[in-house]
Amino acid sequence: MTKSTVFSSAGTCDIERAANIYESLRRTRPAKKQDLKNYVKVFLGIDVPNKRICPEHHRPMDYLWHAFSADFASEVKANADVIVWANRAGGKTELAAVATLLDCVFKPNCRVRILGGSGEQSGRLYEYLTGFLYKGFEEFLAGPALKARCRFVNGSSVEVLTQSATSVRGQHIHKLRCDEVELFDEDVFAAAKFTTQSTEDILAAMEIISTIHRPYGLMQKIVSSADRFGTPVFKWCMWEVIEKCTGRTCSQCPLMEDCRGKAKVADGYLKIDDCITQMRRASRAGFEAEMLCKRPSLENVVFGEFDPTIHVRPLDFDPNLPLYRALDFGFVNPFVCLWIQVDADGIVRVIDEYVRSRATIDVHVGEIKSRTPGGESSVTATFCDPAGAGVNDVTGTSAVRELRAMGIKARYRRSGILEGIELIRRAVRAGDGKSRFVISHRCHRLIEAMRCYHYPEPGSAAAGELPFKDGVYDHAIDALRYFFVNHTRSTKTTTRRY
Repeated sequence: MTKSTVFSSAGTCDIERAANIYESLRRTRPAKKQDLKNYVKVFLGIDVPNKRICPEHHRPMDYLWHAFSADFASEVKANADVIVWANRAGGKTELAAVATLLDCVFKPNCRVRILGGSGEQSGRLYEYLTGFLYKGFEEFLAGPALKARCRFVNGSSVEVLTQSATSVRGQHIHKLRCDEVELFDEDVFAAAKFTTQSTEDILAAMEIISTIHRPYGLMQKIVSSADRFGTPVFKWCMWEVIEKCTGRTCSQCPLMEDCRGKAKVADGYLKIDDCITQMRRASRAGFEAEMLCKRPSLENVVFGEFDPTIHVRPLDFDPNLPLYRALDFGFVNPFVCLWIQVDADGIVRVIDEYVRSRATIDVHVGEIKSRTPGGESSVTATFCDPAGAGVNDVTGTSAVRELRAMGIKARYRRSGILEGIELIRRAVRAGDGKSRFVISHRCHRLIEAMRCYHYPEPGSAAAGELPFKDGVYDHAIDALRYFFVNHTRSTKTTTRRY
């Protein structure tokens, strides 16, 4: 054996040994967050951003670690549900595909389903996944990856669902990844909530992933209710995924006003020049919603001047001011009562709210009386929906008559919807630029309604000058309208005896 042969054999052995170590590491489950980041970088070629830039935001790596580690955590959790609110081109879909691959490789018998806001969106996530599979993960597959599903030798599986209730119903799976939820049909989303189930080793997880495009859209509702259900929200924007800025002069950069040096410490992948181009193409409202993940565009919102930082504050009952109540009747749709005071400067102060569905008038009256500060004697007037005076064909009575029988003298004045809306707008911001309207921070439903009450989509069958009656936001606004149209013309308010 020659000397060169000896060296050649030794070199081959080293290469084989390194290859074996490399493949062994591929099959080794990452135990820590940094291990996972390194694993994804080495085996998938993706350097997941892991730097918080905006104080109130998260790192994209935070979501990936949550999705992966939930099934291996020592503490007991009810589920691994999560909401991801991130910017366009923020890597949401690609990271969801990475999470899907990791679930299937390291969690035997894990059943994952992909549901996109459109067939194209679902296809993009699955396309990312199949691309990852052919980066050395073929050995984990039990046969070739098909157009919309693939199976793994450890019993795990992935399948793409179509955007229909029929496709979703009947599924019993571990992980459901809903991509671009803002585009979902609400009936499909409602059906999707019942698809996930935990087993002994794998937690059920419904992952809701999207940008928020509209203040009254599905994603806005989901994010708004996250605290109530204890669902974590991982939020990041353009600055968490933008590339590090080097060699640019801040004073000459079009992004300067928004950036303020953020890109100088970033470690993402999104090209700065692409961000500049998108900013120039888009409206300011669109750029803030899509890229900066700020409040969505208010172009179709009725009360676009409403700003929680201005119009929401802690408020308590002031016994020195008159107290009013405003009611909107409902059974399946919510019954709403607002408690309102007006100070000497004419500022309308909404101090409390009561919202409840599927209860009778006597139940509502009990709640209203118990929550009225100072008792009935402190109430100057109770204003209500004129429709409440109509006699019910079944009961032979009316809501107004029932209220009166139980000691609440409800008053009303007939008016147009637009009249009341204009009065609210004037209070939110008058022609002189001043606001004469504040809401207590306790009034969560009214605050949400003020932000989300909107007109029908342009071009839809319901399009017109009247706001959209969606059964969600309109009832609190209706109650507020009844206050304004009655209070401003209190001398002409109708009172009837029955």
